[in-house]
Amino acid sequence: MSETTVTSIPGYKAGTWTIDKTHSSVSFSIRHIVISKVKGTFEDFDATFVTGENPLETSVTATAKVVSINTNESNRDGHLRTGDFFDAETYPTIDFASTGVREVKGDYLVDGNITIKGVTKPATFELEFGGFGGDPYGNYKFGATAKTEVNREDFGLTYNAALETGGMLLGDKVTITLELQAALNA
Repeated sequence: MSETTVTSIPGYKAGTWTIDKTHSSVSFSIRHIVISKVKGTFEDFDATFVTGENPLETSVTATAKVVSINTNESNRDGHLRTGDFFDAETYPTIDFASTGVREVKGDYLVDGNITIKGVTKPATFELEFGGFGGDPYGNYKFGATAKTEVNREDFGLTYNAALETGGMLLGDKVTITLELQAALNA
């Protein structure tokens, strides 16, 4: 059950916030050969947050460029850009647009739609506020971590291979983690 009012958030301000790319990251992890996880990032991304007078009226739009995928292995990154996976030429971005913010038992959830490879599905990010405050350059900022899990096959990312030892090369679940820092526009 979600609440309609929100507890006071120290330092909270209404306005439009722009992502600070030098202090933020968009990363993911996926099970690999059953025994471990492979991690990667999207190095080119953008996001805008519009906070309302009530934090539950906040909206978020975000995008990541598929060609900027980096798993620290260039051959794998090239393969991920092909039609076997993201098809970066046809679908150059991964996009998210929020549809609402909820507070449930003191935790904040950002509901929205994520579009990957031309397929749009609902996703809910669990949000952990880091806080609000000024930086040494006069900017007012907020920090947060947001995390969700999606099934890659729901977005047409179905490439896989059977392993001789049993199991599959790749898991279905992908964890997306956002480390966010944004500045309030003057």
